[in-house]
Amino acid sequence: MATSLKSLSEHSSKNIQDISSKKFAIIVSEWNEDVTEALYSGAYQTLLQHGAKKEHIIRKNVPGSFELTLGAQWCAQDESIDAVICLGCVIQGETKHFDFICDAVAHGITNVGLKYNKPVIFGVLTPNNQQQAMDRAGGKHGNKGDEAAITAIKMLGF
Repeated sequence: MATSLKSLSEHSSKNIQDISSKKFAIIVSEWNEDVTEALYSGAYQTLLQHGAKKEHIIRKNVPGSFELTLGAQWCAQDESIDAVICLGCVIQGETKHFDFICDAVAHGITNVGLKYNKPVIFGVLTPNNQQQAMDRAGGKHGNKGDEAAITAIKMLGF
Protein backbone atom coordinates (compact mmCIF):
# COMPACT_ATOMS: atom_id res chain seq x y z
CA MET A 1 0.00 0.00 0.00
CA ALA A 2 1.35 3.44 -0.90
CA THR A 3 1.64 6.02 1.82
CA SER A 4 3.68 9.16 2.34
CA LEU A 5 6.25 6.88 4.01
CA LYS A 6 6.47 4.08 1.43
CA SER A 7 6.40 4.01 -2.34
CA LEU A 8 4.78 1.19 -4.31
CA SER A 9 8.04 0.92 -6.25
CA GLU A 10 10.18 0.23 -3.17
CA HIS A 11 10.81 -3.36 -2.10
CA SER A 12 13.22 -5.55 -0.20
CA SER A 13 15.47 -8.03 -1.95
CA LYS A 14 14.27 -11.01 0.13
CA ASN A 15 12.91 -13.95 -1.90
CA ILE A 16 14.17 -12.54 -5.20
CA GLN A 17 15.21 -15.53 -7.28
CA ASP A 18 16.47 -16.16 -10.78
CA ILE A 19 13.44 -15.74 -13.05
CA SER A 20 15.19 -16.15 -16.40
CA SER A 21 13.36 -19.43 -17.04
CA LYS A 22 9.99 -18.28 -15.65
CA LYS A 23 7.05 -17.37 -17.87
CA PHE A 24 4.69 -14.56 -16.91
CA ALA A 25 1.27 -13.54 -18.19
CA ILE A 26 0.32 -9.92 -17.66
CA ILE A 27 -3.38 -9.22 -18.10
CA VAL A 28 -4.22 -5.56 -18.62
CA SER A 29 -7.64 -3.94 -18.37
CA GLU A 30 -8.39 -1.53 -21.22
CA TRP A 31 -10.67 0.55 -18.96
CA ASN A 32 -8.82 3.61 -17.55
CA GLU A 33 -6.18 2.99 -20.19
CA ASP A 34 -3.91 5.91 -19.24
CA VAL A 35 -3.51 4.32 -15.83
CA THR A 36 -3.34 0.67 -16.87
CA GLU A 37 -0.75 1.31 -19.58
CA ALA A 38 1.47 2.95 -16.95
CA LEU A 39 0.92 -0.05 -14.66
CA TYR A 40 1.84 -2.41 -17.49
CA SER A 41 5.00 -0.46 -18.26
CA GLY A 42 6.03 -0.67 -14.61
CA ALA A 43 5.37 -4.41 -14.36
CA TYR A 44 7.05 -5.21 -17.67
CA GLN A 45 10.18 -3.17 -16.93
CA THR A 46 10.44 -4.61 -13.41
CA LEU A 47 10.30 -8.17 -14.74
CA LEU A 48 13.00 -7.38 -17.30
CA GLN A 49 15.19 -5.67 -14.67
CA HIS A 50 15.02 -8.82 -12.55
CA GLY A 51 16.00 -11.17 -15.37
CA ALA A 52 12.82 -12.20 -17.15
CA LYS A 53 13.21 -12.76 -20.88
CA LYS A 54 11.05 -10.68 -23.22
CA GLU A 55 9.80 -13.82 -24.93
CA HIS A 56 8.64 -15.15 -21.53
CA ILE A 57 6.34 -12.20 -20.87
CA ILE A 58 2.92 -12.56 -22.47
CA ARG A 59 0.50 -9.66 -22.53
CA LYS A 60 -3.26 -10.15 -22.77
CA ASN A 61 -5.85 -7.36 -22.76
CA VAL A 62 -9.35 -7.54 -21.35
CA PRO A 63 -12.10 -4.89 -21.67
CA GLY A 64 -12.34 -3.99 -17.98
CA SER A 65 -11.21 -4.98 -14.51
CA PHE A 66 -14.17 -7.32 -14.04
CA GLU A 67 -12.84 -9.46 -16.91
CA LEU A 68 -9.41 -9.81 -15.29
CA THR A 69 -10.58 -12.89 -13.39
CA LEU A 70 -11.58 -14.92 -16.43
CA GLY A 71 -8.46 -13.77 -18.27
CA ALA A 72 -6.40 -14.84 -15.26
CA GLN A 73 -8.10 -18.24 -15.23
CA TRP A 74 -7.43 -18.81 -18.93
CA CYS A 75 -3.76 -17.91 -18.46
CA ALA A 76 -3.32 -19.79 -15.18
CA GLN A 77 -4.64 -23.03 -16.66
CA ASP A 78 -1.72 -22.94 -19.13
CA GLU A 79 0.87 -25.11 -17.38
CA SER A 80 3.73 -23.23 -19.04
CA ILE A 81 2.76 -19.98 -17.24
CA ASP A 82 4.47 -19.66 -13.86
CA ALA A 83 2.72 -16.50 -12.62
CA VAL A 84 -0.14 -14.25 -13.69
CA ILE A 85 -0.20 -10.51 -13.02
CA CYS A 86 -3.57 -8.74 -13.23
CA LEU A 87 -3.51 -4.98 -13.79
CA GLY A 88 -6.54 -2.73 -13.63
CA CYS A 89 -8.00 0.44 -12.20
CA VAL A 90 -11.50 0.96 -10.82
CA ILE A 91 -12.16 4.58 -9.84
CA GLN A 92 -14.85 5.36 -7.27
CA GLY A 93 -17.97 6.75 -8.91
CA GLU A 94 -21.36 7.93 -7.76
CA THR A 95 -22.94 4.47 -7.59
CA LYS A 96 -22.29 1.18 -5.81
CA HIS A 97 -20.89 -0.28 -9.06
CA PHE A 98 -17.37 0.38 -7.71
CA ASP A 99 -17.98 -1.78 -4.63
CA PHE A 100 -19.39 -4.71 -6.61
CA ILE A 101 -16.60 -4.67 -9.20
CA CYS A 102 -13.76 -4.33 -6.67
CA ASP A 103 -15.14 -7.10 -4.46
CA ALA A 104 -15.73 -9.48 -7.37
CA VAL A 105 -12.28 -8.88 -8.86
CA ALA A 106 -10.45 -9.31 -5.55
CA HIS A 107 -12.26 -12.56 -4.78
CA GLY A 108 -11.98 -13.81 -8.34
CA ILE A 109 -8.23 -13.26 -8.59
CA THR A 110 -7.70 -14.90 -5.21
CA ASN A 111 -9.77 -17.92 -6.26
CA VAL A 112 -7.85 -18.37 -9.51
CA GLY A 113 -4.55 -18.47 -7.64
CA LEU A 114 -5.90 -21.03 -5.21
CA LYS A 115 -7.47 -23.14 -7.97
CA TYR A 116 -4.28 -23.35 -10.04
CA ASN A 117 -1.80 -23.25 -7.15
CA LYS A 118 0.32 -20.52 -8.68
CA PRO A 119 0.82 -16.81 -8.08
CA VAL A 120 -2.04 -14.74 -9.49
CA ILE A 121 -1.33 -11.18 -8.47
CA PHE A 122 -3.85 -8.43 -7.70
CA GLY A 123 -2.39 -5.31 -9.30
CA VAL A 124 -5.65 -3.40 -9.35
CA LEU A 125 -5.91 0.18 -8.17
CA THR A 126 -9.09 1.21 -6.34
CA PRO A 127 -8.66 4.98 -5.93
CA ASN A 128 -11.23 7.65 -5.19
CA ASN A 129 -10.29 9.74 -8.23
CA GLN A 130 -8.11 9.99 -11.34
CA GLN A 131 -5.33 11.89 -9.55
CA GLN A 132 -4.96 9.19 -6.91
CA ALA A 133 -4.76 6.62 -9.71
CA MET A 134 -2.02 8.53 -11.53
CA ASP A 135 -0.13 9.00 -8.25
CA ARG A 136 0.00 5.18 -7.99
CA ALA A 137 0.73 4.51 -11.67
CA GLY A 138 4.21 5.99 -11.75
CA GLY A 139 3.47 9.20 -9.88
CA LYS A 140 4.41 10.39 -6.42
CA HIS A 141 3.48 7.08 -4.76
CA GLY A 142 5.38 4.86 -7.19
CA ASN A 143 3.88 2.29 -9.52
CA LYS A 144 1.52 -0.51 -8.52
CA GLY A 145 2.72 -2.38 -11.63
CA ASP A 146 6.24 -2.51 -10.14
CA GLU A 147 4.79 -3.84 -6.90
CA ALA A 148 2.71 -6.47 -8.71
CA ALA A 149 5.74 -7.75 -10.64
CA ILE A 150 7.89 -7.92 -7.50
CA THR A 151 5.07 -9.75 -5.72
CA ALA A 152 4.96 -12.34 -8.52
CA ILE A 153 8.74 -12.80 -8.36
CA LYS A 154 8.72 -13.15 -4.57
CA MET A 155 5.88 -15.65 -4.60
CA LEU A 156 7.78 -17.76 -7.11
CA GLY A 157 10.64 -17.75 -4.59
CA PHE A 158 8.40 -18.75 -1.67
